Amino acid sequence: MNKNRRTKSTAQPLFYSSTTDYQMSKFFIFTLLLCFLTDPILSIVQLSSISTSFPDTPARFTAGLNGSAICGGLWVAEPLDACSPLLDEVEDGRDENANIVLIVRGNCAFDEKIRNAQEAGFHAAIIYDDKLNHNLISMMGNHEGLWIYAVFVSNTAGETLRENARGVGGECCIISLVDETAWTVLVISFISVLAVICLLVSICFTINQWRNHQETRTTAADDSVVDMLPRITFGSVNLSAPIGETCTICLEDYKHGESLKILPCRHGFHSSCVGSWLTKCAAFCPVCKHDVRTR
Repeated sequence: MNKNRRTKSTAQPLFYSSTTDYQMSKFFIFTLLLCFLTDPILSIVQLSSISTSFPDTPARFTAGLNGSAICGGLWVAEPLDACSPLLDEVEDGRDENANIVLIVRGNCAFDEKIRNAQEAGFHAAIIYDDKLNHNLISMMGNHEGLWIYAVFVSNTAGETLRENARGVGGECCIISLVDETAWTVLVISFISVLAVICLLVSICFTINQWRNHQETRTTAADDSVVDMLPRITFGSVNLSAPIGETCTICLEDYKHGESLKILPCRHGFHSSCVGSWLTKCAAFCPVCKHDVRTR
């Protein structure tokens, strides 16, 4: 008998796994959430005194520029967080005489900051992050009574704007790169297409799973066929045809006294191994492909 033991390998039927469908569903759900939560760069803040521009994301609850721009003097809010009425009120103006206020994030809600800026006479607010190396976000809040424009920029952009703010007319511009309404329509259309693709892929996987299941039912043997196969105890009888010393399904050597089943083709295997093979994989011999349902 062969003394070299082989690593045990349990045969598994080649079925489609529902895990694949689950993983694909997670992928598409993640993609949809990413499309919804990720904010595109719709506009930039441009500072003429140093010829520099910074990407920003518009607030979701304030007025939109929709492809236009607003320019004016840049003022630093006092207090900087704008969580209380601003001390630096400005005169009402339009276009090149508009006034833009710079506010730091934190200590109160975004809509409270913007409302205080609006009541102080500003026409736009730039809110910058209070932490370094954070991604841009879309600000959320209560839109009631707000008509001024507001954007969010990084901490680096905010500190640069703060150092160079002079309150001079036309020094700072918030420029819309695309029409926000058109962009919203585009995003909704893209998400709709992804949803349809997700549905189609799920349907295809479901059909594939059903077909595999039907094929398995067609090719696998019934339990009654397996039960009718002759059973022997290894080492207790002499067979007219040798069955070898190793089960070719699990690759384990036979042990004295183990129960084996003999197929019509005279190939033998562990009873449990060949039972699982015939009922879950296919109704033929793993070695010679002889159909066990025929004699």
